[in-house]
Amino acid sequence: MVVEQNNASGRVSYWQARDQHSESDRNGVSLAEYIHAMFGLLRQAKSRNVLMIGCGGGTLATMLDRVGVNAVIVDIDPASFQIAHDYFHLPHAIECHVADGKKYLQRETRKFDAIVLDAYSAQEIPKQFLSSAFFDLAKSRMKARNAMLLANVILADDDDPKAERLMRTMRKTWRDVRLLDSIGYVNRNAVIAAGSVRNLKKPRLLMPPAVGARKLAADLRVLAFHAPTSK
Repeated sequence: MVVEQNNASGRVSYWQARDQHSESDRNGVSLAEYIHAMFGLLRQAKSRNVLMIGCGGGTLATMLDRVGVNAVIVDIDPASFQIAHDYFHLPHAIECHVADGKKYLQRETRKFDAIVLDAYSAQEIPKQFLSSAFFDLAKSRMKARNAMLLANVILADDDDPKAERLMRTMRKTWRDVRLLDSIGYVNRNAVIAAGSVRNLKKPRLLMPPAVGARKLAADLRVLAFHAPTSK
């Protein structure tokens, strides 16, 4: 694990091997467009209680906390929470659990407005988060009305089938599944939204960071919603 800070710009990056887990400005506001996309979708949906599976630098939780949204984070690696607190300004008041996300959901009884799945191991989503059984479990821990699940998917290019495969699986649990993606770019993050997502609009930059705000705003404008190509 490596945490890199640029003293001139204030950028902070968290790396594990060759994978960048988080990047923020000096105040803990993310510099990743997909984090701002998720933040914008959660604000549109007026989500008040959000469960996040996967911590990284905790930037999304930090941003949600600053606008009064209650975030709960689950991550199997305790080092992620230490890094998020020490380098990315994750508030200590945010509820953090060291656990496997699926096992946590199996014993959790609370209902959430939204669940965010942003868990990776060696650039792949762990297998326990890819099944219909997991999504059925996640739905059972979501409120009956106006709730949604957001999942971060890393795509190599337009021919990468990961998003379509995952959307087909998710459609067994939810009727409405949409992909927010930037077609034509390589090695990109896309966001799958499922549940009460039919009326979501393309997100815009709501919390500009201290650096890179113009590029982030432009990157968000490139994103567009797409339906699954097949049922």
